[in-house]
Amino acid sequence: MRTRILIIEDETIIRRELKILLENALYEAAVLTDFQDIMPQIRQEEPDLILLDINLPGCSGFDICTQIREEMEIPVIFLTSRTDSMDELNGILKGGDDYITKPYQPPVLLARIGAVLKRTKRNRLQEATQFTCKGVKLDIAACTLTCQRSQMELTKAEMKILYQLFRNPGEYISRMDLIEFLWENKIFIDDNTLSVHMTRIREKLKALGVSGLISTKRGMGYRV
Repeated sequence: MRTRILIIEDETIIRRELKILLENALYEAAVLTDFQDIMPQIRQEEPDLILLDINLPGCSGFDICTQIREEMEIPVIFLTSRTDSMDELNGILKGGDDYITKPYQPPVLLARIGAVLKRTKRNRLQEATQFTCKGVKLDIAACTLTCQRSQMELTKAEMKILYQLFRNPGEYISRMDLIEFLWENKIFIDDNTLSVHMTRIREKLKALGVSGLISTKRGMGYRV
């Protein structure tokens, strides 16, 4: 599967040039043309990296980066005409992985995209004990669930269930698959016990102030 890069840029010519450049470099490139309610569009696109302008119609790239960081770990590269050093510092403090000013040199841009992708991939491998979904962090090493400054401890079974859900976001995991996974990990539960664990997990999420993280679909299972 090719790496998917999302371009959030309001200037049509630059947007088109970037898309062609990325596709010629064998990336899969997607663009946004609607700059209202950007976050739902990012979730739908599921990119591996985002090229983000700062001056967008009706919104700031800095604010968008902050929202991205609250929900997901997608690498973000600011690509902007703003050359002030304070803007660059602000971009990094907001969670940007790199800051590139226009006009950019295509080989340099591609090199820095490659460097960010390589670095973030390595970091994800190193941090495989932690998963974040919609602002909720699961730490399988510590067996905890965290949202903002609140934290709940999990039982081993609860952690294993959430691990399966968090590492497959957006996908329904069937009850049978969850039970088989737990049995493989020497946690012996049946269908009724799974229901009890799911109820307890939802209670712990509620105590963290989180609602609706786990959805259930009859015949399909659970997903986050």
